[in-house]
Amino acid sequence: MGEIDDAIERADREHFTRQPPKTLKGQIGYLLKQMGSAKAVAAELGVTADSVNRYRRGARKHARADVASKIDDAVRARWQPQVRKRRRQQAATTGITVETRARFGYTSSAGSTDDGRFRRLTVKLPATYAQRLFDARDTGQSDQEMREIIAEGFKEVYFQDGGGRAMGLSDVEINDIDYLDLEY
Repeated sequence: MGEIDDAIERADREHFTRQPPKTLKGQIGYLLKQMGSAKAVAAELGVTADSVNRYRRGARKHARADVASKIDDAVRARWQPQVRKRRRQQAATTGITVETRARFGYTSSAGSTDDGRFRRLTVKLPATYAQRLFDARDTGQSDQEMREIIAEGFKEVYFQDGGGRAMGLSDVEINDIDYLDLEY
C-alpha cells in the first residue's frame, strides 16, 4: 500500500463504532463468517486450511508474526463495511480534509520560483476531490495517481484560492511526503 492508501485506511478506522476482534480465535471466527470456508481464509492468509481450523478451535493460540499481521489486515479490511460506506458517502458530499507536510513544487509564469519547498498544510478539499480519490482507490490506481488528485485539489483551493490568485499556476506536485492524514 502507498501513503495515500494508508491514510484512507487510517481515516476509515477512526470511525469504527465497535472495535474488531482482538484474539486470534475471534479474528479467525470473524473471517470464517465473512469468507464462508477455512479453505478461502487459508488462501487469503497463505496458510493451510488445517492451520485455520487449529486457530478456530484454539489449538494454536498464537500465529507467526507475519501470519498474525495478515489476519489483522484481513479482519480490518472487512470490518464494518456499512460504516465505511456511509462515511465515504458523506465525504463525497461535504469534502475531505488533508493534512500533510511535504515538498510542493509547481510550474508557473515567468518571474516566479518553481523550486519545491516543504510546507505543512491542512486544506479542506471539495467533495469532487474526495469522490475522485475514493474512485481512484477503488479502481486500484497507483499512489502517484492519487497524489496527483490531491495536488490538483491543493492547486485549486490553497495555491489559487478558488480562482482568486496565481492564475498562471499550471501544475503542482507533491513530493517527499513526511506525513499525510485524511479526515472525513
